[in-house]
Amino acid sequence: MKSKHVAVLMGGFSSERPVSLSSGNACADALEQVGYRVARVDVGRDVGAVLAELKPDVAFNALHGPFGEDGTIQGILEYLGIPYTHSGVLASALAMNKEQSKKVAKAAGIPIAESRVLDRFAIGDQHPMKPPYVVKPVSEGSSFGVVIVKEDQSHPPQVISSSEWRYGDTVMVERYVHGRELTCAVMGDVALGVCEIIPTGHAFYDYDSKYVAGGSKHECPAKVSPNIYQKIQTLALKAHQAIGCRGVSRSDFRYDDRHSENGEVVWLEVNTQPGMTPTSLVPEIAAHAGHTFGELLSWMVEDASCLR
Repeated sequence: MKSKHVAVLMGGFSSERPVSLSSGNACADALEQVGYRVARVDVGRDVGAVLAELKPDVAFNALHGPFGEDGTIQGILEYLGIPYTHSGVLASALAMNKEQSKKVAKAAGIPIAESRVLDRFAIGDQHPMKPPYVVKPVSEGSSFGVVIVKEDQSHPPQVISSSEWRYGDTVMVERYVHGRELTCAVMGDVALGVCEIIPTGHAFYDYDSKYVAGGSKHECPAKVSPNIYQKIQTLALKAHQAIGCRGVSRSDFRYDDRHSENGEVVWLEVNTQPGMTPTSLVPEIAAHAGHTFGELLSWMVEDASCLR
């Protein structure tokens, strides 16, 4: 079983390239340690030709962001007939688009925050929604481009319509949900544990909180009541299944318990390519569920297929 040749796809050319390289190398190291034959592929525009020549048994997808997480690389792997990890073409594309994934989640009975999708230049000087609200790119990850607009701000942030903005012209304006940041990993058809993310010295769980050592504290398992814990597990699995995810995914939530323990739980998004860096959440959640990093990755490799 462990003689399989695994091509670990990493890098790419999205904003999340550094994160992907960190994820990919961590996964490649661990897969080698448990006995797989590993090829590290820094993905470029010629990835189809590179993989056709390599002829791996499995492609382990450690790419993040556009091209690697949005169904594009999955389509190439389908075309080449190479079994791959994580979600397939449709689920990847759907989950990457926050507007469409929220529509599916809402139809499945998953609580979401009210939102509007706008051209960033249409926002202008007037608030598109009563503050507080969040402006985020429709199809980015790792909190790139996320801006929180507070109650006392007199107008929308100017950066959204400026030439500095690099995250596309379509943005989502979403009601800001007060409270705690919770996340839940799903492995196959099982919801693993719930973890609370506590940013350290940051206003929210931004890029540095995610990937800089000490940028956030992870409380695993999250210290919430058993009914809230179970509710989040149920919603994470429901989102995973409604969107059609495969392999491992991670759903993010906000939990507002300011007024009561049973407060508001809101689903934010599902990550079909959750990070696998040394500070990432899924390996930590899996460890609390009894799976070593090597066991988690081995399960993902053996779960790989086409037509996902």
